[in-house]
Amino acid sequence: MIRRFVAMALATAAVVPAFAATETGGWQSTQQMVLVITPDWNSDHGVLRAFERSGDGWKPVVEAQDVTVGRSGSAWGLGLNEPQATGPQKREGDGRAAAGVYRVGAVFGYAASADTRMPYEAMTDTDWCVDVDGSPYYNQIVDAKKVGEKAVAGASEPMRRDLHMDGDQRYKIGFVIEHNAKGKPGGGSCIFAHLWASPTDATAGCTAMSEPVMRRLLAWLKPEDQPVFVLLPQSEYARLRASWHLPSLGRQP
Repeated sequence: MIRRFVAMALATAAVVPAFAATETGGWQSTQQMVLVITPDWNSDHGVLRAFERSGDGWKPVVEAQDVTVGRSGSAWGLGLNEPQATGPQKREGDGRAAAGVYRVGAVFGYAASADTRMPYEAMTDTDWCVDVDGSPYYNQIVDAKKVGEKAVAGASEPMRRDLHMDGDQRYKIGFVIEHNAKGKPGGGSCIFAHLWASPTDATAGCTAMSEPVMRRLLAWLKPEDQPVFVLLPQSEYARLRASWHLPSLGRQP
C-alpha cells in the first residue's frame, strides 16, 4: 500500500463498490483497462492500448502506443490475479516489470495539480518511495520530514527526480501500479507508470511512455470505473485472454 494515498482511497471507498474478480479471473467491476503486451518475458519494450467496457466486451479508446518496460523484461508480480506457476516471479531488484493485473493507483507528479479525475499527489523534494527490503516503509511513498531521514536511508527512488537527479523528468507525471500492495518482503517495490527518458531506454521495473500518451490516459481514467493495469507477454495474453476476459486485439501486427 502506498501510505500517502491511503486516506484518498478510503475517502472514495464509500461511493465506489468493492473491486471484484470472477472465479475464472475476469475483472467484473472495472470499466477501464490499460493493457500492455510485450513480445516475451525478456523483452524490455511493449505495446500499450486502453479499453473501456462496452456491454459484454471492450471498446478501444487508445490505439497501440510504444512503451518501455523493465530492462530485464517482466515477471509475475503480486496483484489481483491468481498466482501463476509458470514463468519468472517478480523479486526486488530484478529489473523486471510486474506482469499480471493491478489496480491503477493515485497519480503523482511535479506540478501542483494535473488534468485527471484520479486522486493526485504533488511530490516534494522530501518524498521517497522506499525500495529497501526489510524497511517498515517498504513499497510506500513517504515524506522524510514526517518519518525521518533514517527511514529513507538507502532508498534509491526520490519522487522528485528533477531535484535529486540533474533535472530528470521521468516522474514529472505518472501513476502508481498497485503491485505488492501488502508489502511482501522481497516481492518488489515502487512500480509505476511514468514518462520515458527516450523510446529506447528501458526501466528498472516500471512501464514508461511518452508524455502525450500519459496525459491522454490520465485525462481518461476515472476512479469510479475502477481502472486496472494489465501487463502480459504475448504468449500469456494468448493463453489467458478468454478466461481473464481480456480485450481482443483482432489481427496481430
